[in-house]
Amino acid sequence: QVQLVESGGGLVQGGDSLRLSCTASGRTVSNYAMGWFRQAPGKERVFVAGINWNVVTTRYAESVEGRFTVSRDNAKNTVFLQMNSLKPEDTAVYYCAARRLAISTTWSSYEYWGQGTQVTVSS
Repeated sequence: QVQLVESGGGLVQGGDSLRLSCTASGRTVSNYAMGWFRQAPGKERVFVAGINWNVVTTRYAESVEGRFTVSRDNAKNTVFLQMNSLKPEDTAVYYCAARRLAISTTWSSYEYWGQGTQVTVSS
């Protein structure tokens, strides 16, 4: 079993930055792909960014490309999401998730999920 815990969310103004962290426990996730998803009130959970176990391969949603950066420290069993130039439309609960094999943009393909962290961006 893998337990994921997100942190780093908060209330910021448009244009500000936040860095989310997701720390895994229970077993190593160094051989798992890790994804970040977000869900705004009344909307579906959508893919934001992902990173493969090899640390090199990443993928982003078009809406965050160039503003968000995903990274991981396998030695610390932790994944990060650096969010710059935040916009009000980035407001959502952000979740990290883990799955074997490669990055997927489909949330239902992930095996393990964190509890989420709220990000609120004011205009």
